[in-house]
Amino acid sequence: MSMNESYQPINCDDYDNLELACQNHLVLALELKDGEVLKAKASDLVSRKNVEYLIVEASGENRELRLDKIASFSHPDIGTVVVSEE
Repeated sequence: MSMNESYQPINCDDYDNLELACQNHLVLALELKDGEVLKAKASDLVSRKNVEYLIVEASGENRELRLDKIASFSHPDIGTVVVSEE
């Protein structure tokens, strides 16, 4: 994945669900657009140089996931969210 790809903001409702997940430190099942699947605890959302990232803790390590690279995420409290761009 090239970091130079132009960022595509995600749908506001999807972003709000990620905010809720961070506030409650939910463990999400995430599927990335490159096919990677992981379970990780949502901890924060950050924006750098007009690119938004979800900070998660997976296997004891923090990772930054570009929001436009997340295909879907799910948790029993919020269901399954298929991420769509604005």
